Amino acid sequence: MAHYDVAVVGLGVLGSGAAYYAAQKGAKVIAFEQFELGHVRGASHDTSRIVRTSNFSPELVALAKSAYQDWAELEKASGQKLLTITGGLVFFPDEPGTPALARDFTTSLDQNGVPHELLDSRQVRERWPQFELPEAVSTVYTADSGIAHASRTVGALQALARAHGAILREQTRVVRIVPRSANDRRTVIIHTSKGQFQAYKVILATDAWTDRLLSPLGTHIPVTIMQEQVTYFKPTDASKFEPDRFPVWIWNGATCFYGFPCYGEPTIKAARDTSNNFMTPEQRTYVHSPQLLGELSAFMNNLIPDESRQPLRTVTCQYTITPERRFVISPLELHPEIIVGLGAAHAFKFAPAFGRVLAELAVDGFTKEDISQFGIPVSAGDRSKL
Repeated sequence: MAHYDVAVVGLGVLGSGAAYYAAQKGAKVIAFEQFELGHVRGASHDTSRIVRTSNFSPELVALAKSAYQDWAELEKASGQKLLTITGGLVFFPDEPGTPALARDFTTSLDQNGVPHELLDSRQVRERWPQFELPEAVSTVYTADSGIAHASRTVGALQALARAHGAILREQTRVVRIVPRSANDRRTVIIHTSKGQFQAYKVILATDAWTDRLLSPLGTHIPVTIMQEQVTYFKPTDASKFEPDRFPVWIWNGATCFYGFPCYGEPTIKAARDTSNNFMTPEQRTYVHSPQLLGELSAFMNNLIPDESRQPLRTVTCQYTITPERRFVISPLELHPEIIVGLGAAHAFKFAPAFGRVLAELAVDGFTKEDISQFGIPVSAGDRSKL
């Protein structure tokens, strides 16, 4: 049975990052992906993700600042341009059910020294006339926001992992992981569809499939899983939406939407966040919802009017949501040789830092990043035992 320092389960962006950074540290690494590399069954495919330092939580702003340094180093190591900085707008409408105000959002930016501007609707329309904002909307602008190329990032991390000696095994499903003690040292037996392996540390970056491996170990992370979708629209005049003329944006209303400028093609991309289209990975249809597309199109018609704009294609993805959408970056309490990484469907912007921290926990046993808020959440069943 082959023995490794670190085994990574799941090769989306977080697992690929963990494999790269662990191998970069000199660890003997093996990583498993149950599907083909670059598959569309999870949450790391397609072209673009928003990157930003702006966030409600001070600890996420701090991690995002670290991630920007990691992004720069990753671009240098891979020789690829992975980020496109466009600036970013977060809209806060004054409407019933709105979860927060702009001043709540800027507090965490001030605490972390992130430059930003607070704009009224008139100022937004003057600078970006593509938007038709109601008067009662406050807007936070951060110049460092932009776009990460999703599939290119995953591929770059996997290539770098291999370049540093990691073995990546696709089409290899991990059936179970069994901790054990041998010669006074903890180790883990990894049972896969293609044989057994051993590792001193195991990183689970398995998203919607995490609980299947944790439940036999007596740990349950209460997650909800849903199929989401993004739509690419063809604007009448694509030149108005080039990245140097149009920013990424987020509508932080009772229902949240977000969108992108043109990126690699003359289309703009937009979506609703958390549409609550609940299902399991086995129940996913990969067929988009016409109702959600209709809701998105109606919203876009109001926010970014364009009578001749047409939807070209809609792509589905999978959200795995933890309680309060908090990250999980933590060893198991009873089995510290097993480390869990869950991104709660908003981790891509942090991906290099997220993967690096997982690798640091596995190889070094500690990280300098503040992950104190990212422990294993207590499920309702576990809470009743406290």
